[in-house]
Amino acid sequence: MFEKRLQDCKSKVEARLRDRFSTFEDNPLKEAIAYAVLNGGKRLRAFLVLESSSIFDIDPVSAEFVAASVECLHAYSLVHDDLPAMDDDSLRRGLPTVHMKWDEATAILVGDALQSLSFEFLSNEGLSIDSTIKLRLINTLAQASGMTGMVLGQMQDINLGQTDYNIGIDEIIDMQKNKTGKLIQWSAKSGAIIAQENDHALDIYSNSLGLAFQITDDILDIEGSAADLGKTPGKDLITGKATFVALMGLDQAKCEVKRLISEACDSLEEYGERADGLRELAIFVGSRKK
Repeated sequence: MFEKRLQDCKSKVEARLRDRFSTFEDNPLKEAIAYAVLNGGKRLRAFLVLESSSIFDIDPVSAEFVAASVECLHAYSLVHDDLPAMDDDSLRRGLPTVHMKWDEATAILVGDALQSLSFEFLSNEGLSIDSTIKLRLINTLAQASGMTGMVLGQMQDINLGQTDYNIGIDEIIDMQKNKTGKLIQWSAKSGAIIAQENDHALDIYSNSLGLAFQITDDILDIEGSAADLGKTPGKDLITGKATFVALMGLDQAKCEVKRLISEACDSLEEYGERADGLRELAIFVGSRKK
């Protein structure tokens, strides 16, 4: 049931993206952008948007625009994260990364265009919500993705890799809450933002989910295969990067994921059955193999 809901989300959001791409002139940039955002991906952030919106009875079409927005933002972050100056990865979702298939300049421009497209979706006329709420979505996504969120986290990650002292778990948590967690948090809270409702429970849920997601990523970097992950495993171990697994050990890291998933699910009690999709996603995140 959950896999079908996730696939339905993927189909709806990708249809929304393809519809927008159909209005662009054919050129190498369009081809590279489509390659970056439409070639695979679990669409977990889009799923969070749709499920969060469903809890508050938000118009499904409006929710799809918001979901498409966050997927563009996420895709931009991956394209830039893969660059040689960042994580220097040659594979993403089992395919050559954008800078490998084209070149670094193209990859930078693809990321730039996807970031702009993200905010275009949030300001689109098809997103039929009050303009004040649109501004709130735009403002909060900018905060989650910029110098107080994802981009800050990327900088923290780079700086931590250049230090010569023992990095503590609190520093790793702070970095990952920004680099990975802020965008997950925004996605999970988007329904409450649109409905102008209290988001305290979703804040707890998304904080636990974001950490569980990243710790699972660190575990898979050790235990996963290139075929399953679609990217090169073991890079963190080879480079001596400080990760949750490096600091906790594998067994403790797995226990922490279980605790966080339980915490995430428990936080949704006030929503009853309406939050079953979010609960199922949390369980999926804690048990995923790629």
